[in-house]
Amino acid sequence: MSYVLAKSKYEDIAKAGECGGAVTSIFKYLLDEGIVDGVLALRPCDDVYDGIPTFITNSEDLIGTAGSYHCAPTMVGDLIQKYYADKKVAVSVKPCDIRSVDELIKRHKINPDNIFTVGLNCGGTVSPIQARKMIDLYYEADPDDVISEEIDKGQFIIELADGGEEAVKIHDLEENGYGRRKNCQRCDVKIPRRANIACGNWGAEDGWTFIEINDEKGQELIDGAKKGGFIETKNPADAAVEGRAKVEKIMIKMAKNNQKATYPAVSESDEWSRCISCYACRDICPICWCYKNCELNKPYFKDEGSIPPSPIAFQGVRLSHMSFSCVDCGQCDDVCPMDIPVSLIFDKLQKKYCDRTGYVAGVTTDSKPPLYSPDKVEL
Repeated sequence: MSYVLAKSKYEDIAKAGECGGAVTSIFKYLLDEGIVDGVLALRPCDDVYDGIPTFITNSEDLIGTAGSYHCAPTMVGDLIQKYYADKKVAVSVKPCDIRSVDELIKRHKINPDNIFTVGLNCGGTVSPIQARKMIDLYYEADPDDVISEEIDKGQFIIELADGGEEAVKIHDLEENGYGRRKNCQRCDVKIPRRANIACGNWGAEDGWTFIEINDEKGQELIDGAKKGGFIETKNPADAAVEGRAKVEKIMIKMAKNNQKATYPAVSESDEWSRCISCYACRDICPICWCYKNCELNKPYFKDEGSIPPSPIAFQGVRLSHMSFSCVDCGQCDDVCPMDIPVSLIFDKLQKKYCDRTGYVAGVTTDSKPPLYSPDKVEL
């Protein structure tokens, strides 16, 4: 592991980027040098709340993806294994994104030789609908006038079309039921260290991106982009490294406090009683890659005589899988029509599994969880 500050050598990219445009310029390097077939990133559609995944093959189109989109938590692992498994791909990843990619690599659904992962430090994401309501209620601004947003120094900051900025403390927003998604509030993985590099503004100087280089591939990315004239770099000061570590520590402490508050408050049996077995949580899950041949589709799991159907077999099977697989992305919560906090239940069980085995999905460097490893642990 090593650290570097970087920024784009291209003025337009540096201006459009979140903190110096280093990430966009690294993607430009990979495309222009023919190292990858395409870049999977997010771009706004109708507005900043509507980020959509885009596969870019022309580096001139990259500038449209520059910046942060905290209202668009797309799980890229699922997209890569379904649509781009046979291509060389570079991809921007939040911590839950790279955790899903890592788990799909273990399941042989993604070839690690085919992907370059550029991690983005993450303080959390916000629901697009909630974001609009939140800005309308707590900011002196029209949600349609927002051109960018950022989570920094404990605040949710918006930039307006007239150049003005407004900020409200995340704590105050979340006290009133707004702010980050519930799964983001309890997430204790803030820096995507399983990615080749992890980038962000924590500890960075103005106009520079702070990059943690996590492996040999990451070092090659930085060296190649610098040698090709795409980025410039310099070493961060010791105080910058310490400042970044301090921010991470504070955010993890907040997450642990939220875990203590939410885990005891959820009763699995009460929540599952509302389940209608629609399978939406299974179908959206980035780790459930085998849904087309899922055992839960077999006739002996169907309960046609009960309305609503008994959820115990469905949720029991899923729980047995997710105890060592859940990356707490929260997508199951987003799609559940009965407002069941599915990810909270799965994450609670994942923490219990971690306490017993030491394994954390998408974080632990062991090739497989203890349940499947030849080095089994006696529980």
